[in-house]
Amino acid sequence: MNRVVITGMGWITPMGHDIESVWKRLLAGESGIARTTIFNAATFPTTISAEVKNFRLADHLPNHAEHEGAGRNTQFALAACLQAWRSARLPAIGDRHAAIGDLDLDRVGIYLGAGEGELDFEAYTHAALASWKETAIDSVKWAQIALERMNAVRECEQEPNMPLSHLALLTGARGPALNCLTACAASTQAIGEATEILRRGDADVMIGGGAHSMIHPFGVTGFNRLTALSTMNDDPPRASRPFDATRGGFVLGEGAGMVVLETLEHATRRGAPILAEVVGYGSTADAFRITDQHPDGTGAVVAMREALDDAKLSPADVHYINAHGTGTKENDGNETGAIKQVFGEHA
Repeated sequence: MNRVVITGMGWITPMGHDIESVWKRLLAGESGIARTTIFNAATFPTTISAEVKNFRLADHLPNHAEHEGAGRNTQFALAACLQAWRSARLPAIGDRHAAIGDLDLDRVGIYLGAGEGELDFEAYTHAALASWKETAIDSVKWAQIALERMNAVRECEQEPNMPLSHLALLTGARGPALNCLTACAASTQAIGEATEILRRGDADVMIGGGAHSMIHPFGVTGFNRLTALSTMNDDPPRASRPFDATRGGFVLGEGAGMVVLETLEHATRRGAPILAEVVGYGSTADAFRITDQHPDGTGAVVAMREALDDAKLSPADVHYINAHGTGTKENDGNETGAIKQVFGEHA
């Protein structure tokens, strides 16, 4: 079984558009949470979010004609992927979107965590209002208006596979190309599954990670209805406070994060910078509720134990746990219990 290493990273986040600036702001204790400006959220219970500010795809990818009309999530994915690709010192991406140099693109794949793309909220709303008849929408009228107003490219960009498709076009990667649609776990799970592809020898290089943007009226409505969002609107930087006694929910954010994974043999052969090794992975399900963890944290416990067993590590060997930490009353309590079950006194 192949050993798998990480050789490149790329971020587009509310804290900045590259690794260095984001890390600097994190160390300074800064926050990316502020008043929502993407749309007017004044009448929502939650009026704050973590937006990616001042982002232009052209700043990262000057020749982006083939990505014209890409959704916000896809644009983030493209920029983060390009950063990771360059960070890994992979061959330059050519004018015809195929890498040059000693890299077999049939052995380069992509595994992304994804969700639904950007909706044309104004077009849908206009069609609904214009076709409303007494107590219901006139579907015939709605279809006529929708077909006139809706942009075909933008409709396609709603599909969860669009970031994946754009990244393949950008890099020329022709290996395994897959999406992981598991909500908050999607990007981490995509990295784990990309690792498994490399371990069994189905690729030499995998781009893993994810991108999403749900700061729009539909997204905020849904999470507000679930009462999952923080309503600490008067103090945005302190609104996200997982595991705190006064926590009140999470803050909706957006962005992208990508890593380049390679087999150790491939990375060593080309002299790539080795940033880390992926030594263990576990994946399970609670099979409990759509919106809630099992109160005993059963799925999380088994997943963490599987990862430790896979890595041949003990709880004492782990020095950092990247918790889900939604800041909701139920989740944080359940997650704390699960971590303590697995790590005991080392938690």
